[in-house]
Amino acid sequence: MKAWILLVCSAALLSAAGLPKNSVRGEYIEARTADVYTGPCFAMSEVNLTGDLAVMGWHIDQGSFDGVKLDGLSVMSVIHASATLGDVMTSSYPVKSVLIVDEKASPEQQIALKRFAQRMAGDLLQDIVRMEVSPISFDVKNNNIHSRVANMTAGKLAKIETRALNPEDQICHNEEVWYKPLVALDHAMAAYTETNSFGGTGLNNVWKYSGKRGSFVGSFHVAD
Repeated sequence: MKAWILLVCSAALLSAAGLPKNSVRGEYIEARTADVYTGPCFAMSEVNLTGDLAVMGWHIDQGSFDGVKLDGLSVMSVIHASATLGDVMTSSYPVKSVLIVDEKASPEQQIALKRFAQRMAGDLLQDIVRMEVSPISFDVKNNNIHSRVANMTAGKLAKIETRALNPEDQICHNEEVWYKPLVALDHAMAAYTETNSFGGTGLNNVWKYSGKRGSFVGSFHVAD
């Protein structure tokens, strides 16, 4: 009997050891101050003049990170780069950022959200100058990111609103996705920016932009 119990416990431990420590899936949104869906002439006219500011956010539908459950929680980041983000000719570093974690998260979950965001954004969140706790809401039309109609808001600190790109949004009619999303995603779609704003402190800059072809919406899945 004892041998059987030991065998069952050993099997359970081996099974648990094989489970991924990180398994997270959800939706992502970002807005930049340069067009990401554009033609070469417009892209070249913006390089090093704009596009150094961005707001991005993750809404976690389900999963755990660092062994901490994060179902239903969100995290946003606001970044101020040294040059146009995504320009292959010029480094955008150093980059300073403000991290905003969901007020519904426990202290343990807030730490896990920070580590998750740093994992997803890499060096973009290497220098977090300020961490805020705020209510964060995330909505997509009909619960379908493919609509590209999305809204993510962190109190009065940051906001992104997007809609689908329309044919009339084209200007020179040779537009394409010029810049990739700032983070790795399973699926991403360029979208039109209705609002891209930051009203907090820490970056020596506040802004409110609209009317740009400068957003992405998509989905992510992390498992390791």
